[in-house]
Order: sequence, then structure tokens, then C-alpha cells
Amino acid sequence: MILIPILTEWLNFAVRWLHVIAGIAWIGSSFYFVHLDLSLRPRSHLPEGAYGEAWQVHGGGFYNMVKYLVAPSQMPDHLTWFKWEAYTTWLSGFSLLVLMYYLNANLYLIDRSVLALSPLKAVFISVGGLALGWVIYDQLCRSRLARSDLALALTGFAFLIVLSYGFNHIFSGRGAFMQMGALIGTMMVANVFLVIMPNQRIVVAALLRGEKPDPRLGAIAKQRSLHNNYLTLPVVFVMIGNHYPLAFATSYSWAILALVIILGTSIRHAFNTMHKTESMPLWPWFIAAQCFLAIVALSAFGSSAQAQAQAAPSVKVAFSDVTNVVSSRCSMCHAEVPVWEGIHAAPKGVKLDTPEHIAQHLHEIGVQAGLSHAMPPGNLTEITPEERQVLVDALVLGVKLD
Repeated sequence: MILIPILTEWLNFAVRWLHVIAGIAWIGSSFYFVHLDLSLRPRSHLPEGAYGEAWQVHGGGFYNMVKYLVAPSQMPDHLTWFKWEAYTTWLSGFSLLVLMYYLNANLYLIDRSVLALSPLKAVFISVGGLALGWVIYDQLCRSRLARSDLALALTGFAFLIVLSYGFNHIFSGRGAFMQMGALIGTMMVANVFLVIMPNQRIVVAALLRGEKPDPRLGAIAKQRSLHNNYLTLPVVFVMIGNHYPLAFATSYSWAILALVIILGTSIRHAFNTMHKTESMPLWPWFIAAQCFLAIVALSAFGSSAQAQAQAAPSVKVAFSDVTNVVSSRCSMCHAEVPVWEGIHAAPKGVKLDTPEHIAQHLHEIGVQAGLSHAMPPGNLTEITPEERQVLVDALVLGVKLD
């Protein structure tokens, strides 16, 4: 029934759009409040318990923002809680994970050349990895390491890289990359749901009882909020990274993710420092630039072509060689009427069922199936290293349709 694939596509679109909208709202509020917190200045006229204030202008009006270290002596009549942006981002993101990766595990989550998993086992490992990852991170934050923000950050960074390396030996490149994005997103929203919001509720309840709140609760919440702020740019990279196979489908994708985390946190630190000191430091940008160059190098050294160079040296190829590879390994999905079960239309509208179509998309073919192993998904059609090398040679040599 044609209505089912149409509804599936639009459901995917609706959830993805919701995820983007909610993510913008969450990231925007996170960036704003970190900026506000760092730009506060102590003033002698502030009420008791207030740390500092900031004057801001926007939309033709002036705003006077005051922050209390713990809480005001009395609760206001109306208090705005920032939480639904985070919850909606995670719920929509997990829904996308289910729609795209769990219900299509053979296509996007599993690569049998990496590890032969059944779809059920792959989904179980993925969900278990999200839960276990949060538990370990949370315990690190509750340990003595939390006394030092730097020690905790370095330990957390090492923990994420170990997980990334491990997932790359369980899932496909795309699946491992998305798993890490989902894990970082889960850690961030769990910080809000299980730490920041409960601590704030305890503070409010104490005020309503006329008691003095525990200042440690605010300090813990602030530390988790700072983690979220620094992890934002890396997780955004992962959100869009599945469109760039050289990021996730090469041998060193786990190391690329490590560099992405350093790059993203360096940029956030530059802006956070500027908000606090009103002076933009240059050294974080230098580190970010070096990380980007290293990512480019790793994507080249870890590409399928690099790994195949010794076993399959480059030779002169003809366009007919490319056509033979694509017709036998790609065109069953990328066709006017796909014959692969569960594929109702050519993915991304890319058709590779004629020589003309292949010539039109030769660059994308070379990157997706030659320089990286993003395609075919999970190598379901069992494309060989020698065939991938043909696609790379065609890309490098600029082979044209006869």
C-alpha cells in the first residue's frame, strides 16, 4: 500500500523538524544563560544574597538581570522553569533513533564485516550503552573527581573516547557515530532531568518552608550545566555529521570524534572567556584550527582507499568499470523502482540505474563508497576492497562517460 511509505517519510520529517526546533531552543537558552552568568558584575546596591547584575539591550528595550547565589529570600509570584526544551530535544532525538536506526538496523546500525549482530541484539546493545554510559558519567560526577572541574573534564573526555572506540568495533561507522551523539545527548538531558531540576525543586521547597537552601545544590547544578554548555557544539556536529561520510565511515572515526570534542569545547571556551572578560582569546581558535586540520588528515589516512592501496594498486579505469561496480552493488536501491526490501524510493532521490545517472553522481559515489565505507549501508551488498578502489580511481582520474 503506497500510503504507508508516504506516511513513514512524512513522520520521519515531522520528528526531525521537531528535533531541530527543540534543539535550537535548548541550545539558545543554554548559550544565553552561560553568557549571562559570565557577564554578571558585583554591585554595592544589590539586595542581600545577590551575586551580580548585568544590563542588556535587545529589541528596543533594556533589561536588568540579577542573579542570586542560592535563591532570593522570598519566592516571586511567577517563576519560569527552563526544562521542556531539553526534554523535547531528547524525546524527538530518541524517536529519530528508533525510526532510522532501530527499525532499519540492518541498513544503518549493523555492519557484519565489523560484527555479525541480529537487529534485536544491536538495539539492545545500543539502548544498554545509553543507560550504562549515563550511569558511569553520573558516578564520575559524584566522585572525588568533581572537586576539580579540569580533572573531571579530562576523565569524562577519556571515557567518551574509550566508548567511541568500543562502539566502532560493534556497530557500523554511521551507527557508532550516531550512538555517541545519542549518548552525549542523553547525558546532557539527564543532567537536566535528574540533577539540575531536582536540585532546583529542593531549593524552592526549602524557601517555601522558610528555610535557608543548601548552596551545594546550586553548585552541583551549575557544574552539570557547564558540562552541557561545553558538549553542545560536539553533539551538534554529530547531528549533522551523518551527511559527511569522511567523518564517520573511515578507520579513525573514533579519533575524529575525539578531535571534534576538543574543537567544539575550544570554541565554546573562547566565547565563554569573551563573555567573562570582554576580550576574545586567540589560543582556543588556534587549537580548533589544528584539530580541524588533523580531522582532514585522519579522514584521508583512514579512508578505504588508503587501506586498499597496498593490496589493490591504482590502475587506469574506464567508465564501464565504474558502471559494473555500481550496477551490481548500488543500483538495487538507487533506482526508479528499488528492489531492496523496505526501500520504497531511491535514497535521497539519487538514482544510479543508468550510465548517465552514474556520471551525474560520480563524485558522491567516490566519496560515499570509495573514500569511505558509508555505502552500501552495512556493506549489505558485499562490495569488495578492489571495487571500492575502482570508484576512487574514477574519482581521482575524473573518468567521463564514453
